[in-house]
Amino acid sequence: MPEVKLSDYETERHKPMPSLNHSIIQANLIRELGLSYKKKYRIASELSLDLSDWPSVPDICIFPRMPLDLRQDVITMTEPPLCAIEIISPSQTLNELVDKAGKYFEHGVRSCWIVLLPLGNIYVFTSPEDYEIFRATDTLKDTELDISLPLAEVFE
Repeated sequence: MPEVKLSDYETERHKPMPSLNHSIIQANLIRELGLSYKKKYRIASELSLDLSDWPSVPDICIFPRMPLDLRQDVITMTEPPLCAIEIISPSQTLNELVDKAGKYFEHGVRSCWIVLLPLGNIYVFTSPEDYEIFRATDTLKDTELDISLPLAEVFE
């Protein structure tokens, strides 16, 4: 089997190249979270994390509301987000993302969402063993972060 060469994007971010559907759902999630929770949380996209020497770049992070300081930017966050959201790419497996969710919890993340695009489902993990599944027509509920998000707009 020929060796698959990773792109610079994949090497740098430790994740596969996103697809069109991935990109659209990511933008929709950011929009809906921002509209509903702008005063409570800071939503970040493709932010580099270095959590106890474990590098990761979640598709979306949810942090407590913090001021935006345009003069003092941060390249790599060392504080864990409250929530890491991962959207499956065509070249990823569910096992990879479930393992990644476990690592997020090991490093202090309180909630992890895994978005399964082909099924239109979001798995909301509140621990490595506990999760709920929400369909595209449901209202997602993250009890850990007190988030309630109708998914119809996300999966449009």
